[in-house]
Amino acid sequence: MGVGQSFTAPGRRVDGGGERPVIEPIALEVSTGDIEQLATGMNLMWALTVTFLIFFMHAGFAMLEAGQVRSKNVANQLTKNMLTWAVGIFVFFVIGMGISNNVGAALGGGDAGPLTMFGEGSFDWAMWLFSAVFAMTAATIVSGAVAGRAKLRAYVTYTFLLAAVIYPVVAAMVWYAPGGEPILASFGFSDFAGGMVVHGVGGVAGLTAAWILGARMDKYNEDGSVNIIPGHSMTFAVLGTLILCFGWFGFNVGTAATVVDVDAGAAAGEVVGLADFEYVGSVAMVTALGMGLGAIGASSVSLAINGKVDTLYVANGMLAGLVGVTGPTDLITPMGAIAIGFLAGAQLPIVFKLVDERLNIDDVCAVFPVHGSAGMLGLIVYPLWSIEGTAIGGGVVAGGILSIEASAFAPQIVGVAVITVWTVVATAAVWGAFKAIGQARVTPEHERDGLDVAEHGVDTYPEFGKPDIAADGGHALDDGVRTDGGEPTDARRSSSELCSDGGRPNDGEIKMVTAIVRPDRLGAVKQSLAEAGAPSLTVTNVSGRGSQPAKKGQWRGEEYTVDLHQKVKIECVVADIPAEAVVDAICEGANTGEPGDGKVFVTPVERAVQIRTGKTGTDAV
Repeated sequence: MGVGQSFTAPGRRVDGGGERPVIEPIALEVSTGDIEQLATGMNLMWALTVTFLIFFMHAGFAMLEAGQVRSKNVANQLTKNMLTWAVGIFVFFVIGMGISNNVGAALGGGDAGPLTMFGEGSFDWAMWLFSAVFAMTAATIVSGAVAGRAKLRAYVTYTFLLAAVIYPVVAAMVWYAPGGEPILASFGFSDFAGGMVVHGVGGVAGLTAAWILGARMDKYNEDGSVNIIPGHSMTFAVLGTLILCFGWFGFNVGTAATVVDVDAGAAAGEVVGLADFEYVGSVAMVTALGMGLGAIGASSVSLAINGKVDTLYVANGMLAGLVGVTGPTDLITPMGAIAIGFLAGAQLPIVFKLVDERLNIDDVCAVFPVHGSAGMLGLIVYPLWSIEGTAIGGGVVAGGILSIEASAFAPQIVGVAVITVWTVVATAAVWGAFKAIGQARVTPEHERDGLDVAEHGVDTYPEFGKPDIAADGGHALDDGVRTDGGEPTDARRSSSELCSDGGRPNDGEIKMVTAIVRPDRLGAVKQSLAEAGAPSLTVTNVSGRGSQPAKKGQWRGEEYTVDLHQKVKIECVVADIPAEAVVDAICEGANTGEPGDGKVFVTPVERAVQIRTGKTGTDAV
């Protein structure tokens, strides 16, 4: 049925003489304008839905990167991810989109006009936002490579420049050229959803920035050997990965942004015709296959190299597989998705080892092997499995041609090379300038303390609760009376009640009871001490070794030894409470029956002074 024709819709009329309704057709006239508005609304709803899905990927990036850094740098990593969006979206609105359109038009023979940024109308504005979330994805990738030592102001400034110039120029060469054709696209280069424009730029920029900054302290020894620095939370890393995988369907499938096309439908004698959605099912299938095979590829190589399937390699492999199929996702067969996904995952451990151990570049979150080399690989080798059937892959799937045409590869290699060179030069110039003026990385003292405190003044993981909470669940003591109505503790009982022979506790001396115990037993020890009448104590985080055997750890396939175990040191000074009672209470709360429960030491205290009152001796305690 053509546009503008009438059609019948079911109507209902009940005949008074009958029991069943009589259905009469009602003629409706559908205008071309109505159909166009409906098509625009459908396209707009789809575009905005996938845009919001891509934005949600920032939650995945935040969790993935936070999990791979040390606990003292978590807040810094989260802050960088939030500021990437906050700064980047503003800059891309004011500068970036205009740079993309105008540079693209200039290089591609078009004429965007001096101030062209985006069009007028709801759909054009939605497309601007769609473009912006792609730009912000490229920007946030860099934060994972420079984690743990980059100054926040340097990173934010680089984000400003990436969103304003570096990324827009790349997008202009491939995607945007109002009135003309993007220069790399005209040469034959194809990148459907950003395998190189987004992920390649982010991965190459991250590697370059990490190289300019230098490695984290203690990462490499003088002979170049590597010290493993594990991240603080595998849980965060894996959950962040799965969130990114979910958002990736918006990234790849969402690039097929136009659902229906009125003009195409009219040409075919229909009301509307499918636009990009003619092939959207293939894009979704290719994306899912790339994700799965990336994990399998990374797992296989990890098992071959280390004898174990490393969890982080599996997570990173899923992402590498997705990056590998992102660029050619509309141009490859399912067999191509399987092959490229597997290869992208398989190269991950190899490239990471090359970067980490041979080049000595401290890429904390492995952004180059995940986003850089995987994106390059997918775009360069995709002609082997092209749906156009002009190379080996098409022949295998379709049962046809068995020759490779060099012309199918040359544009991809040239495009990848041009984007890589531009990104390296621009990124090195920015970070090199920061380094030259001493503003690229934090001071050694701040790096030792952690960027959470140095850059933000926060402690992401405060280990202990407030001191005004009793260990047994009640509230703080006030002159021996519990505020929850419980009985007074032994802390206010007479000395004679606490000594079986009626003498003075500790023979009238002050004793220091020091215990080294497992961190997870702290709560039980605090409760035991409160019940024994010794609620006052000092707790310190310590690490050490004794009878507890060393443990082996693994981070991205590399094994390391943990022989300094995390413990807590409890110090309790007593005068009117027998030290032995305190020792018994600590042993009761800390005992698990396993090596590593700790030890208790009792030492005399020569002198004690209460600062507020000036009291000395036992009165001070």
